[in-house]
Amino acid sequence: YWPPQYVVFDGQTLEPLLVVHDVLSPDINGKELDEVRVAAIVASHFDPVWVMGLKESGYVAIVDYSQPEFPLVKKIPADLFLHDGGWDHTGRYFITAANAQNKLMVVDVKTQELVAGVETGETPHPGRGANWVDPEFGWVYGTTHIGEGKLTLIGADPEGDPEHAWKVVREIEIPGTGSLFLKTHPNSPWVWMDTPLSNVQEEAHQACVYSIADMAQAYEAMQLEKCFGVVGDHGRVVHFEYNQAGDEVWVSVWDPEGKESAMVVLDARDTVTEKRIAEPWLVTPTGKFN
Repeated sequence: YWPPQYVVFDGQTLEPLLVVHDVLSPDINGKELDEVRVAAIVASHFDPVWVMGLKESGYVAIVDYSQPEFPLVKKIPADLFLHDGGWDHTGRYFITAANAQNKLMVVDVKTQELVAGVETGETPHPGRGANWVDPEFGWVYGTTHIGEGKLTLIGADPEGDPEHAWKVVREIEIPGTGSLFLKTHPNSPWVWMDTPLSNVQEEAHQACVYSIADMAQAYEAMQLEKCFGVVGDHGRVVHFEYNQAGDEVWVSVWDPEGKESAMVVLDARDTVTEKRIAEPWLVTPTGKFN
């Protein structure tokens, strides 16, 4: 987050190539700012550009890495404050949380235009978000929230189902606020959710799963399949990552200072623990990326 800049590395050697400070500007409403932090960064699937969320200013920035010195070539006004985000299922639309406005902002990266702002709930925090096929609305994108216990699905199929594209199509209650991440995989029957920032200890210690194996039944019930403690009665459960095959889920567990944090490997089909990795150097692990 600090200082307000982005750094370009050589992708083969990891040698730093350039530090670019050109992110500070007034916000989308013209207010002068002392800092603008860079939040999400993703790479386009179509063009040689990176897409960045500029947190305090509310712009989605486009960086052209085919040009010398990797310039910031466009800023697309979105909303405040931009945080994490990821792609729709096609890799064309960048979907990012404007969590101060309780919205998801949708940017068409091919045309480099804002196409929608969708109110989803109190302080959305999708991480990268999750995409799957809904039996009624086609492709959807899901987010959970920090400020309320809710899984919100928005239509994300502007070609197959334009009527519902970039609109809330389903809302499912989850037991606990303070969610940071959700995840799914084409070969898994579940969408996984955490609530590590919940003030209720039992909620912070559990993972919840939403069934997409029997979607018709799940959607009719409009409820989660189950919630369960990953490692018993301690540790805040946070962030999920599948292995490539989609048959394992890796989960982080935060424990208070002086206690043992861990990463736990679960069978993605039945949520049974396969392995626990706990080492002295493993202190409050969070993101895991495959």
